[in-house]
Amino acid sequence: MPARVWIPLPDADYEPTETAVPWWVLRRAGHEVVFVTEHGARASVDRKLIDGVVLGQLGASPRAKAFHAEMIESPEFQRPVAWTGLDPSGFDGLVLPGGHAPGMRQYLDSALLRRKVTEIWRLGKPVGAICHGVLLPARAGLLADRRTTCLPKYMERAAYALTAWKLGRRYRTYPEYEEDEVRRALKDPASQFVRGPIHLRARGTETDDRAAFVVEDGDYVSARWPGDAWLFARKLLARL
Repeated sequence: MPARVWIPLPDADYEPTETAVPWWVLRRAGHEVVFVTEHGARASVDRKLIDGVVLGQLGASPRAKAFHAEMIESPEFQRPVAWTGLDPSGFDGLVLPGGHAPGMRQYLDSALLRRKVTEIWRLGKPVGAICHGVLLPARAGLLADRRTTCLPKYMERAAYALTAWKLGRRYRTYPEYEEDEVRRALKDPASQFVRGPIHLRARGTETDDRAAFVVEDGDYVSARWPGDAWLFARKLLARL
């Protein structure tokens, strides 16, 4: 039986790969995806990740861009639901994409969205969070006893270093690194936080997971960055 999976987004600046790859994997498997924004307005992507962050580089892969172009023309993306109208009991799973441009703070700071995430979490439904999306369950107090990963500090620091000369602090979402905040949400960060292998360029793909990394803990799956999106999507799919 097809599952219903909801993907909340901010009005602006979501990460295209971390949204479009799970969407494509879920839809290809025959599941229904429902996009959700704060007031039901259609979301807009962090355009720099489509056009190239700096000098046309550091953006999404051609494959991810193609999926994103298909996704934004889909009926479900064109007609999102408002957060207030969302009944988590009517869904079978949740995807929390990331992104770290300024518009993401609408999504990451929302107390209402954290409550909705908590409701579906407590129903025991599969939840996947990638990159900055991990901040939502962390801030909701849901990760105290869970193993997790998120965007590692060295990756966030490198992204800032590579772009600050051109974009200033655009890719420092908060003064505190995400990894530090997520670690503080855990009872035993030394055993619960899993950083994964250190690399900056190698990415998992549709057919090769060797460079990808996720952490699985029951019905919760977490991943670090767009390079993990394919493996992340498949692991969540397996739980539906």
